[in-house]
Amino acid sequence: MGRCDGKAAVMDSNERPSKEAQETVDLVRHAFARPKPTFRRTTTSAAAAPVSTQQGFDFGSLPEYEQLKIQKAAGAIAGIENPFYRLHDVRASDTTSIDGRTMINFSSYDYLGLNGHPKVVAAAKEAIDLYGTSVSASRLTAGERQFHRDLETALAGLHGVDDAVTFVSGHATNVSLIGGLLSAEDLIVTDTLIHNSVVEGARLSGAKRIQCAHGDLEAFERALRLNRMRHRRALIVVEGLYSMDGDVPDLSALIKLKQRYDAWLMVDEAHSIGVLGARGRGLAEEQNLDPRDVDIWMGTLSKALTSAGGYVAGSRQLIELLKYTSPGLVYSVGCPPPVAAAALSAITMIEEEAWRLQKLRKNGQYFLAGAKARGFDTGLSIGASVVPIIVGSSPATVILSHRLQACGYNVVPIIFPGVAENQSRLRFFITSRHTPQQIDGALDAVAEELPKVLNAPSFVSLIAGRHSPDAGQS
Repeated sequence: MGRCDGKAAVMDSNERPSKEAQETVDLVRHAFARPKPTFRRTTTSAAAAPVSTQQGFDFGSLPEYEQLKIQKAAGAIAGIENPFYRLHDVRASDTTSIDGRTMINFSSYDYLGLNGHPKVVAAAKEAIDLYGTSVSASRLTAGERQFHRDLETALAGLHGVDDAVTFVSGHATNVSLIGGLLSAEDLIVTDTLIHNSVVEGARLSGAKRIQCAHGDLEAFERALRLNRMRHRRALIVVEGLYSMDGDVPDLSALIKLKQRYDAWLMVDEAHSIGVLGARGRGLAEEQNLDPRDVDIWMGTLSKALTSAGGYVAGSRQLIELLKYTSPGLVYSVGCPPPVAAAALSAITMIEEEAWRLQKLRKNGQYFLAGAKARGFDTGLSIGASVVPIIVGSSPATVILSHRLQACGYNVVPIIFPGVAENQSRLRFFITSRHTPQQIDGALDAVAEELPKVLNAPSFVSLIAGRHSPDAGQS
């Protein structure tokens, strides 16, 4: 699968767009040329405000939806299928099937290849037989199940702390945790590349949030020095393995900062638990530090633990507080039996089959070395499980993803606003199941297709009118 068949080619410089494509171009140009509406805040009282006679509201009229249509139209112009929400026919692992076509897959969080493992599947089925598919209510009202306690004990042991508690969503874990623990009186200091769930949790809390340049410890220190004394509580939040760049923070330095400024330190281990450390115990093990020096460990069950949901691990006092006050736990249904059982089984498998972690580490380093040898920009990645190949512009990144799909490789693009516009990239997720042949094939395909993408006329220029079919050839 190292070479492509050319069916995914971008519009050539000598090619005129079809009538349909040209109509789309004209539509998009018109949208760009229209003046943006302005909205003025009025002081009309509620009593005097006119009553709407609309029978309903068309969400298609929203500016946000119009922008979405423009983006889809741009893809249609270039003959590019939507790279998102691709329909998979089978269990996704190192390979997958999309529209009946087997592909090498680099868009899976299944870092240790445990999804579908016979023991994990058997544990999930046994839990269904015993407890059904749901616990039917929040744990506060419906009560505990043994698998909840077993899983949380295992998670606490994995992190080396007192206790843990699970949530039904990883994103909701951060939103509920941060939104519940902090308020407008407090301070949150985060890395600019922190996950959206932390951003939304901070927004919900009303706390002052200061963003620091990625990995800039001096900026973290400055933010705390200038602002800590003005706030009741302070929280520092970083990721154990950054999901977009594949690098890690200096945990020792962050611990010293939180001690100096009387702050809490929270580490989001979504992508690092089961990946970093000799036994897969995350960032603290990787950097040989005491995990109890970190106040809040957060993680997800959906990646190396091949399930779904999130959790918080830490002191007994923290976990007890969350069990009785965190909205995402108190007011949400408990973790379903097969989901919890699968995650618990995965933790056991990490211990029993240590070769998976070793193979993952070997594959990650092999991919990183191969990418660098071919001259690709891999950013700050350490080659653990996430390795980006930074392309630059969003359109070029989407086109490259499309071309790789034609070559038999599924790699989803990460584009603005997920990352800065000039930092759009293909994000490769490496697993223990990938082979050197699969890795080399993917890297060779990128090496073959990337120059074509970068040298081809951009469909953005077509939309802007700089490559009109009537303009002639220059």
